[in-house]
Amino acid sequence: MLECVIVEDQPPAQRILSKFIGDHPGLSLKATFSDAVSLMDFMQKSKIDLVFLDIHLPKMSGLEFLKSQADHPPVILTTAFPDYALESYEYQVIDYLLKPFSVERFNLAVSKVVSTRHTEDDKDERTIVIKSGHELIRMSLDDIVLIKSDADYTEIVGAHVRHLSGYPLRHWLETLDDSFCQVHKSFVVHLKHVRKVSHNKVQLSGAHTVPIGRVYKKAFVERIASVEDYS
Repeated sequence: MLECVIVEDQPPAQRILSKFIGDHPGLSLKATFSDAVSLMDFMQKSKIDLVFLDIHLPKMSGLEFLKSQADHPPVILTTAFPDYALESYEYQVIDYLLKPFSVERFNLAVSKVVSTRHTEDDKDERTIVIKSGHELIRMSLDDIVLIKSDADYTEIVGAHVRHLSGYPLRHWLETLDDSFCQVHKSFVVHLKHVRKVSHNKVQLSGAHTVPIGRVYKKAFVERIASVEDYS
């Protein structure tokens, strides 16, 4: 459970963030502040895992706070102004939420924090965190056989498990490393689990078979080092 704080001077925005945090199974709201100076005082006494930080604040702006802190907790910026996005990443912020943002966009930002923490806790194991319903599930990348896109969700398929995720396929393409390859508009496969490529189909571990889309075939075949020609 991540202990988080809100630093936001607008009550409506405070209420929205508070609701999103309350509905998230991996977050616990520890405090809410209207300015960054109060946050600095709080940080001297309490440990914080995550800060939702507005940029335009009284006394001290969110960016001024970041500049003043050589070592700050993970920060997700929340602002109505897109102008500061590039500058903000100089201070190692996790994400930049542009108001008004949806709960899906909020959850995506939080998943980046969770993934970062798990990577730091276990650098030897490559993992992702899947938000499935109200659960956060940690899964080894090596255990993923394929990812299937179906309408408004994706299905993460392992050797013995399946998890539904609300994130679209493009999210996983941006998140996963180059051991994964898209073979169809609806399928991404783990190259380690490819057992056979025959005509326009890929056979994978666990007796899974998926189609190869014409526009993806050439790039996919080039990724399989032992395959010379499947035309």
